[in-house]
Amino acid sequence: MNTAIILAAGQGTRMKSQTAKVLHKVGNKCLLQHVVDASSDHVETINVIVGHNSQAVKAAMPKNKINWVLQEKQLGTGHAVQQAIPFINDDSICLILYGDVPLLQSKTLEELLIKARPSGFSLLSVVLNDPFGYGRIIRDSNGLIQSIVEQKDASESELKVKEINTGIMAIQGSLLKRYLNELKPNNVQGELYLTDIVESAVKDNVNITSFVCENASEVMGINDKKQLSQAERSYQVRQAEDLMSSGLTIMDPRRFDCRGDLNFGDDCTIDVNVVFEGDNVLGKNVMISPNCIIKDSKIGDNTSILPNSIIENSIIGSSTTIGPFARIRPDTTIGDHSKVGNFVEVKKSTIKSNSKVSHLSYIGDSNIGADVNIGAGVITCNYDGSNKHQTEVKDGAFIGSNSQLVAPVIIGKNATIGAGSTITQNAPDDKLTLSRNKQSTIDKWKRPTKK
Repeated sequence: MNTAIILAAGQGTRMKSQTAKVLHKVGNKCLLQHVVDASSDHVETINVIVGHNSQAVKAAMPKNKINWVLQEKQLGTGHAVQQAIPFINDDSICLILYGDVPLLQSKTLEELLIKARPSGFSLLSVVLNDPFGYGRIIRDSNGLIQSIVEQKDASESELKVKEINTGIMAIQGSLLKRYLNELKPNNVQGELYLTDIVESAVKDNVNITSFVCENASEVMGINDKKQLSQAERSYQVRQAEDLMSSGLTIMDPRRFDCRGDLNFGDDCTIDVNVVFEGDNVLGKNVMISPNCIIKDSKIGDNTSILPNSIIENSIIGSSTTIGPFARIRPDTTIGDHSKVGNFVEVKKSTIKSNSKVSHLSYIGDSNIGADVNIGAGVITCNYDGSNKHQTEVKDGAFIGSNSQLVAPVIIGKNATIGAGSTITQNAPDDKLTLSRNKQSTIDKWKRPTKK
């Protein structure tokens, strides 16, 4: 039975934030959640060592099955792992991870666990062109790991070593317990360093294996806001590469953000500076233009989202056009072959198929039928200062420009509302209704036919 110990007790003073370091986000997911997700497929239990802001850290991860372990005083990485000893079985392989290393991938941990099985001890290392500041992996002439030497203690020849220790390891429970008990605070801070267990294992002739991580960004730790931004960009580039490998066209992966899950059909194109948040689904041949934000939404086949549009928690039909500069607010459904044009805001409404709201309108708390045309500047007045009210526009209606529909109100089937009208009463089917000096209905009027 494998287990994980994730160190997440540090204060993170260099973040200069009241938020616990492990709760800062990459890809709209907190750093600690990334580490939990990467390890969860390989272990039966996850122990998270918390200290500073422990209650906030726990509260941020309510859906995770975690054994929370409190480190009351931060006395080094070795001391942190010691707190989890009561929860470690002797025959288990224990992954020791860090809550501020969010880009670690599940397949890397799988390889590390495989390497650990023969001897019970394996380290994750990485080769850096510039290893300054990191502890070096020192090997003998046969390539066996002998020790980890910190930058300040390294000799001239050791400083030339480019393979560095990530701090991430897989170790059998019985070995971990033994070497943790042997740790001594051999430093002015009085701290217990986890890396010192390597020297103890070498003295016991334990053959410490290693897995060399190919991507340095995968094991980068986050200590300040600059590194947080670097991790965000590395994460997004990796996301973009994975999505492109699956067939998504991304015009520039350096200007792409997916902060959640994205599913898509064939021949979808994403232009620059598009941000996806939450869970999103794109049909086939969907085009998202520059500077759009799509959140928790579903977009149908052959639909185009034009520049600078925002869609949130909504369903957009097939062969529909949204934007430019449109805002689709939550709980909105727009049908097939429809259009929501520039500077149109739609909120908590249904617009059925073949309907158009082309420009400069607000549609809120409304049920708009099929084949409806809503002219420029139309507003549904849904709020009376205390309560929201519904507007219903039935199939085939035509709403003239610069009209106000004061809810609750029903616009009948194939009704026409004259431009500039303020409609406060229901408008009948198949009639022209307008209010300029006063509201009136013209019984013998017929709608013009297109020539």
